[in-house]
Amino acid sequence: HGFNGVVTRWGVTRLVRKSHRGLRKVACIGSWHPARVQFQVPRSGQRGYHHRTEINKKIYRIGRNLKEDPHNAKTENDLTEKAITPIGGFSHYGIVNEDFVMVKGGVIGCRKRVITLRKSLLPQVSRRSLEKIELKF
Repeated sequence: HGFNGVVTRWGVTRLVRKSHRGLRKVACIGSWHPARVQFQVPRSGQRGYHHRTEINKKIYRIGRNLKEDPHNAKTENDLTEKAITPIGGFSHYGIVNEDFVMVKGGVIGCRKRVITLRKSLLPQVSRRSLEKIELKF
């Protein structure tokens, strides 16, 4: 992605072929007064790799890498010696070799995108957030 113009970034209609000084532009970016460009006017800039924040993600498991723990998917209920990676690997990802975090629900971003986790600012008091998790797979 990176830096894109207004036509690609916001879907603005191109100007006519014979327009002066380029045609992939916004024709009018605002009136004379107020003498500022308003934030609603489409402008060129960064496209993709945006910063997003989600709250209250429940962590099911924090696992070690394959070198330290080759059977990192073993639980108290399922004593089968196996790794966290399914047979054939995860689609469009591959084999999990490093430490991993298993999170409930979806995670924003494409595969292999770096994400940042931190402790919640609010105290977790609901019964759902305080329940003990026992993985049985």
